[in-house]
Amino acid sequence: MQVKETQNEGLKRGYEFTLPAADLAAQVEAKLKEAQPEVEMKGFRKGKVPMAMLKKQFGQRVLGDAMQEAIDAALRGHLETSGDRPALQPKVEMVDGENWKEGDDVVVTVAYETLPAIPDADLSGVELERLVVEASDEQVTEALENLAKNAQSFEDRKKGTKSKDGDQVVIDFKGMVDGEAFDGGTAEDYPLVLGSNSFIPGFEAQLVGAKAGDEVKVEVKFPEDYGHPTLAGKDAVFETTVKAVKAPKAAELDDELAKKFGADDLEALKTQIRGRLEAEYKGASRQILKRALLDKLDGLVKFDLPESLVEAEAGQIAHQLWHEENPDDHGHNHGEIEPTDEHKSLAERRVRLGLLLAEIGQKAEITVSDQEMTQAVLNQARQYPGQERQFFEFIQQNPQAQQQLRAPIFEDKVVDHIVDGAKVADKTVTKEELEKAIEALDTL
Repeated sequence: MQVKETQNEGLKRGYEFTLPAADLAAQVEAKLKEAQPEVEMKGFRKGKVPMAMLKKQFGQRVLGDAMQEAIDAALRGHLETSGDRPALQPKVEMVDGENWKEGDDVVVTVAYETLPAIPDADLSGVELERLVVEASDEQVTEALENLAKNAQSFEDRKKGTKSKDGDQVVIDFKGMVDGEAFDGGTAEDYPLVLGSNSFIPGFEAQLVGAKAGDEVKVEVKFPEDYGHPTLAGKDAVFETTVKAVKAPKAAELDDELAKKFGADDLEALKTQIRGRLEAEYKGASRQILKRALLDKLDGLVKFDLPESLVEAEAGQIAHQLWHEENPDDHGHNHGEIEPTDEHKSLAERRVRLGLLLAEIGQKAEITVSDQEMTQAVLNQARQYPGQERQFFEFIQQNPQAQQQLRAPIFEDKVVDHIVDGAKVADKTVTKEELEKAIEALDTL
């Protein structure tokens, strides 16, 4: 294989690979000879099929395989020799294309952008501030009261009392569309908390003010995107009988409440709540610390960026933001989304930081363990209840999906490595100050 350089500008590289026809023919001949002992063909004993017959029967397929193998081997050898690391998959094109015929040399062009050399980053002078929030007794009590509210029970209101939001009404109902009852539209002694939005929009509001013994015709319209197509967008009437109206009663803040949440007693539950709150504050603080670190790293070193990576990242950012602004559109038939200058600027930052963190991590010999990957897969699989097995199989068969799970773990480990060697000053702040700092991240 002959290799000729055709482009060397910045990070862009171009080459012309030529595979002489004689070399290609020799590879085809070798492959056919290797296969000959195992080939069976009508009229010939196994292993005795003439080479001419083999070429006629299998030559074109073997020729294609030999051509692809030769090009792949040449590209691998070139990258090993040059030390280039393509930013994306190299673009390989056959020069003659459909006009190529057997007996001609095979000429292909290879184009790619190589990853840049990353300058050493001096991390010795990195100084960071870490926000620290301690959970106050008031915050623990507030969280405890929310738990008690979630564990609330309901008591019958005085006879004749009208229901209000937050009350529980016990109802019998029968739903009808076009005068006909439908499957799943009938129930007895159903406990419904008004204001919980657990029923069709508009249903609960029509029961506010009802008393035990009242019969109410609830008229609603099923949403257009309702899960059952036969009911989607249809008007419905529910003949409803209110059998009881109950007022909410928060659970007592005592040891019995604690036991409902797996704690030995109330003090143990308070300790658990304090630990959970401080873990949440610590997680938020880490987000702020990481952003501050990335801001410092962004200005620490400069190097050329592969345009292909920047363009791909800008396109992904534009696509993601478009869907955030159009949450009801889950498809991809929205036409091309053109990245703005702001998207491209953000993409440059992400690509630059990604390459720098990768370089720092490689030099520090940071890796993602099998155990860490397994945990990441398990965490992700929880988002697909009932489909965990299919998700595991998808991850096993999809290297790109594996990389998407591995990348954030690797990045966090590199960030931790840098933070461990940086000068970090702890600053005690209030919960409100921490929340303001988190909100500010979205505006930066």
